[in-house]
Amino acid sequence: MAAAPPDGQEKVIAAAQHIVKSLASSKNAADDMIRILSGFDNRLSLMSDLFPPPPGAAAADSISEAEEGGSQEEGEGREYEPDPDDDAAGDEELEAAVELIERWEAPGAADRVLFDSGEDAEEYLAAAACLVGAPDPRAEAALQAAMARLEEEFRHLLIRGAPPLAAEDLQASLLRRLSLTVPSFNSSAVDLDCPSFSSHAGEGDDSVGAGSRNSVSDEEISPYLISPDTVSTLRDIADVMLRAGYAPELCQVYGEVRRDTLMECLAVLGVDKMSLEEVQRVEWAILDGKMKKWIQALKIVVRGLLAEERRICSQILAADANAEEECFTEAAKGCVLQLLNFGDAIAIGKRSSEKLFRILGMYEALAEVLPELEGLFAGEARDFIKEEAEGILMRLGDAVRGTIAEFSSAIQGEVSRRALPGGEIHPLTRYVMNYVRLLADYNASLNNLLECFDSEVNGADNTNMTPLGHCVLMLITHLQLKIQEKSRLYEDEALQNIFLMNNLLYIVQKVKDSELKTLLGDNWIRKRRGQIRQYSTGYLRSSWTRVLACLRDDGLPQTMGSSSALKNALKDRFKNFNLTFEELYRAQTSWRVVDPQLREELKISISEKVLPAYRSFVGRFRGQLEGGRSSAKYIKYNPEDLENLVSDFFEGRKPNA
Repeated sequence: MAAAPPDGQEKVIAAAQHIVKSLASSKNAADDMIRILSGFDNRLSLMSDLFPPPPGAAAADSISEAEEGGSQEEGEGREYEPDPDDDAAGDEELEAAVELIERWEAPGAADRVLFDSGEDAEEYLAAAACLVGAPDPRAEAALQAAMARLEEEFRHLLIRGAPPLAAEDLQASLLRRLSLTVPSFNSSAVDLDCPSFSSHAGEGDDSVGAGSRNSVSDEEISPYLISPDTVSTLRDIADVMLRAGYAPELCQVYGEVRRDTLMECLAVLGVDKMSLEEVQRVEWAILDGKMKKWIQALKIVVRGLLAEERRICSQILAADANAEEECFTEAAKGCVLQLLNFGDAIAIGKRSSEKLFRILGMYEALAEVLPELEGLFAGEARDFIKEEAEGILMRLGDAVRGTIAEFSSAIQGEVSRRALPGGEIHPLTRYVMNYVRLLADYNASLNNLLECFDSEVNGADNTNMTPLGHCVLMLITHLQLKIQEKSRLYEDEALQNIFLMNNLLYIVQKVKDSELKTLLGDNWIRKRRGQIRQYSTGYLRSSWTRVLACLRDDGLPQTMGSSSALKNALKDRFKNFNLTFEELYRAQTSWRVVDPQLREELKISISEKVLPAYRSFVGRFRGQLEGGRSSAKYIKYNPEDLENLVSDFFEGRKPNA
């Protein structure tokens, strides 16, 4: 004989027995209800007197072993006749369930929260389950009251089960979760398009665990969504409501509460709801911050919040795959559309060069999570999200191409007319080269986006270049042309060459020391270094030809003629040399060659040209002027003095007032 159940369990057992008995005519229905009741309380599955023996089992126990070998045909055609006592007991149990529901509707009890009390909640769920399918009008009314209460209890638990949100805690827990579990949601490792998502959450699933860096428990994964204990209770309520045919009401509550929670999470992550007009009006410094937060939030929402919401939704609504899909879609679509709408507003907004890299970041983030985002949804919702996201991704790509084209036009249209003092590097050169260097950080994306982007520059430099290489070459070529144009703002040809050297060397160094070198190639760098040498030669010719002309023998009187004529000619030569050199010294010590190595190379080139010529000229003609009272007036410098003075060139010194 089975042991009597402990006190406090009789009502639960009685309600369960009534359900099983009432469903005895349908074996499958009875099995289903047994599974549900066992889910409410595992004690039910352990009590031997919960389920009545099948018809005839008691009689079979009384038959002696000697009669077991008798004919089986005699019992096979026998029909089971319900016991009137069983019907009476069932009516009593149904009555007890109705009374329990009605007690909770009475004044004083109706406002209480049922699931704040433990045992009462279990009895109430069992009573509500007992009423499912009962034809009695009073039972139907009680069932409706029970469903209304369970709907509100479900709402209360959803709200209470989500912890308070704080920006720091939410981001920290989400980022921590991503670091632990993102590989589990890799689209190549996990098929997210199945009706139930719970199998992807990592509860002993080897196929998923193989992709994870660490094994984590529910408590480690989702402290920020709903606690595991609350999920279990919500599942119990959902099972009864779904069994009773209240899936629409259940989905409405779940969708409303979880949508608001996810939208609140989005706000905590810094993504506010903004219209296209608001995005257009906000100043760049603020918009830049919002775009940066959007990039981070998109990854956190898709891989953290929504993936976890999907897992929890599949646990709570495990009994009905259709309800699970509807609930998740209603909960998730709000925050997804808000994210996508902001991306769309940026994509179709006013273009400006400073937005390019944020737009590229948004493009890459959306392209990266798009397969996972699609995989979270199913059916029409998946098709809708896929179409919206792909459209925005395409428009972000258009914005990238359009912004680059506008940047190219801006380089060509730069019209400043002020010559920089000393021939230094022009701000346009610095800006463009730093901008272009950043393009190389988005190599893969830009090669896809610029695949049909033909370079406007023709020539051997284009051979075997990637689309991004063509784009970079075009932008730098536009810059070089603009720098050549600006060099003509200087009247001094020598300073023009210094300006061109400074700027072209800066361009070459930026290319050589970055990924731009891979895009443009060594041959491009060699050609530009050749141009720098040409500018150096042009500088030496335009600056020092007049100085060296003073040190040539050409035009001097022959020594066999009048010695006074030679002396006068030499005095003029030395005088002109001194004046010309000093003029260059005053001007070119204020010029600035930015690169130290180039600066020293130019000084060495000057010394190699001027000092040997000066030393030779002085050596040949010093005797003609020595002995006179003013010889020092003409031969003012010895070679060492000149060398020291040349060392002051190109240092950017301010001219004496």
